[in-house]
Amino acid sequence: MGLLNLITFPTERNYSLTGPESQRAIEAGLANAEWYRTPVDRKVLKELMKRTDGPALRDTAIWLGLLMATGAAGVALWGSWWAVPVFIVYGVLYASAADSRWHECGHGTAFRTRWMNDVIYEIASFLMVRNSVVWRWSHARHHTDTIIVGRDPEISGMRPPQLIVIALNFFGIVGGPQSFAAIARNAMGRLSADEADYIPESERPKAFRVARIHMAIYAATVLACLATGSILPAMLIGLPRFYGIWLLLVMGLPQHLGLAEDVLDHRLNSRTVLMNPVLRFVYWNMNYHMEHHMYPMVPYHRLPELHAAVKHDCPTPSPSLWHAWREIVPCVFRQLRDPHHFIRPQLPPGAGAPQFGPIGHAAE
Repeated sequence: MGLLNLITFPTERNYSLTGPESQRAIEAGLANAEWYRTPVDRKVLKELMKRTDGPALRDTAIWLGLLMATGAAGVALWGSWWAVPVFIVYGVLYASAADSRWHECGHGTAFRTRWMNDVIYEIASFLMVRNSVVWRWSHARHHTDTIIVGRDPEISGMRPPQLIVIALNFFGIVGGPQSFAAIARNAMGRLSADEADYIPESERPKAFRVARIHMAIYAATVLACLATGSILPAMLIGLPRFYGIWLLLVMGLPQHLGLAEDVLDHRLNSRTVLMNPVLRFVYWNMNYHMEHHMYPMVPYHRLPELHAAVKHDCPTPSPSLWHAWREIVPCVFRQLRDPHHFIRPQLPPGAGAPQFGPIGHAAE
């Protein structure tokens, strides 16, 4: 695996989708490129890609049931210290768990029945303060051009890393206001330059309509707070995006943080982390993230089987979140002084050759 130690990258990057890196990636052949995938027998893959409503109906009923139960308990206990742990759980179910539901239903793989995917996708998008139309197109680009600088709108680990922003986002302090501001902008019929880069003209009126519905609900929540003289309505709607997001970052940042940019191989830019059943329920198996990027049409409940089918060709997964963060933290601190440093996963003997791409190249 000596070639991995020779990959070099520019030290100054422009992560905007409308900056010079975008055109550079297109000219280099990194945009809409062909990615390496671990070969899987067609019959096996076809079986893994079969969709069914059962697992997602069960898991969604548990999720929504727990969300309503903890919300009701929080209301009943409001004014006492017992409400604090209840709202901590409610916030995690509201924000951290909603992200994976948004993600899988956005792919259309959680349920076999399309309208079920669509309903949960809209609910989860609202909980996450995401415009369902905008983020559907954003995530499609993320999968097409994963961690390609200037093309991927969902890169969270920029170089050099913004450590203060990452730390504040464990409480939604930066990302939360940005999300609300984006919804407000869309409600006024406006897109950011990056949003305009990936949202088709035909989808924009729908994006504006969704944003206006969201803003109407937030306005009603604020009025309820004023009418009752209490922040309790906002503790149930809106504020959980701030106080309940921390677990998502613990589980989600390891997806790509510290790994390679501008490569055409998910084994080099995505990370799989083994988790316990509780975290896997909250995260809907998105800890099998390398596998998901290779074959995004495999439903979340079949990802452990996909992991078993491709592990012979992939780096050893992180055995725990603790192990993953022990690898990530020294890397991001080193990137403060050396932005082209990144973690080089070790592929097993006999694995397919790593696909670096034209920008992440072996030094002369």
